[in-house]
Amino acid sequence: MAMLELVNVAKSYDWPGDTGKVCVLKDITLRIEKGTSVAIVGPSGSGKSTLLNIIGGLDRPSSGRVLFDGKDLAKLDDSGLSRIRNREIGFIFQLHHLLPQCTVLENVLVPTLADKNRASTKGVQARATALLKRVGLEDWSLHRPGELSVGQRQRVAVVRALINEPKLLLADEPTGSLDKDASENIAELLAELNRSEGVTLIVVTHSSELAKYMGRVFELSNGALKDRQA
Repeated sequence: MAMLELVNVAKSYDWPGDTGKVCVLKDITLRIEKGTSVAIVGPSGSGKSTLLNIIGGLDRPSSGRVLFDGKDLAKLDDSGLSRIRNREIGFIFQLHHLLPQCTVLENVLVPTLADKNRASTKGVQARATALLKRVGLEDWSLHRPGELSVGQRQRVAVVRALINEPKLLLADEPTGSLDKDASENIAELLAELNRSEGVTLIVVTHSSELAKYMGRVFELSNGALKDRQA
């Protein structure tokens, strides 16, 4: 079974005035298998973030179907989508969105607070500590984000996205605010986590350097998606 299937997905927005609708995504069909890594590239304004938001259940398509691990997202209400986003999908954004008043460890644990049925708090903290060690931040767990470099903060955001053991990891321009060295570190980290954690990874980016770390690359242009390997 595929982790993700998009079937004839389109997205339009009403434009102010009398100009009608603006079509951002056109008839996109895509199938992504479990455990794979995919980059979706394209210039700013091409609709990459819109597509990622639809994949992650943050937005709904104007038409078409989105199947996540066999579940039709269109058939879920808002609370059902929220449960999937919290438990089964991890999100990484260009800006890390860490809470400045919380420690690194506390920031990592934020997504777990919504799950009242989690069996073991100690188990979650052990996973957080192990993940921080994997990304080289075990000695920074009690520090606050303001004491970390930009690259370190983004690594914390990656760990936070993984804390609930998601099936799907979505990254929206995760290296967009980083310098060359930090960008390369994040790219290598995401590729390694895709392999070691077995998590399906989708990255949207304008960076060809980040895209080359992914197993497949698609290009979004004029609302249409093209497989670069086709």
